[in-house]
Amino acid sequence: MRVVVERVSKLYADRAGHTLRALDGIDLVVDAEEFVAVLGPSGCGKSTLLNLIAGLLAPSEGAIWLDGELSPGRAATAMVFQEFALFPWRTVQANVEFGLEEMGVAAAERARRARYQLDMTGLAGFETKYPHELSGGMRQRVGIARALAVGPAVLLMDEPFSALDAQTRQLMQEELLAIWERTRKTIVYVTHNIHEAVYMADRVVVLSRRPGRVLAEVKVELPRPRAEAMIAEPAFVHAVERIWSLIRDQAAQALRE
Repeated sequence: MRVVVERVSKLYADRAGHTLRALDGIDLVVDAEEFVAVLGPSGCGKSTLLNLIAGLLAPSEGAIWLDGELSPGRAATAMVFQEFALFPWRTVQANVEFGLEEMGVAAAERARRARYQLDMTGLAGFETKYPHELSGGMRQRVGIARALAVGPAVLLMDEPFSALDAQTRQLMQEELLAIWERTRKTIVYVTHNIHEAVYMADRVVVLSRRPGRVLAEVKVELPRPRAEAMIAEPAFVHAVERIWSLIRDQAAQALRE
């Protein structure tokens, strides 16, 4: 599914009644089956952009199109959050089935689709476990399985691995890329980590400090499938240096605001 964000701005009112502009005139196209990372300083509106694409928020200005249709996005998208966002009283299987329950899918079909996604995400055999019995990486895998189970055309990911330790994060990046190679979902992936963005994405969209505007789009000239050894490739190093040169001053100014 192709995502088109056309001149989108998002405004909020603060407690004093002043208007705050979180995003300003965002233009972005994500082609079907493309993996795009969105990166920028803290508070630049990255998560707001995901919520707009998901239909959880409405644009103050502009429009968002999914495959040429003006749409709030909920039926075609699924979100994976930074927090694990699992129901602690539900088993792994029941957590993965939750979105399907909300859609009114019959119990047998829910179970079948959940088992398929649990197998794809390496969680077969953990169906009856509860979230507190799982590691952080496994809990985030449950979140990914739950998102995939509803059959979204677009997967929206809001810093999904930022709470994990470095080793687990690397493994989860590799697992997500393997899932993407099999499913070819359109993915919009928000991160603060430049190396993660370059390693995973076809293209990196760099946002300015608030109000968030598109500073640049950096195409990652690395072949698929990705491998950890590619971080030493000149194309990887060049992309990282290019993005850092764009974001360094923006991040420094954001810290002073």
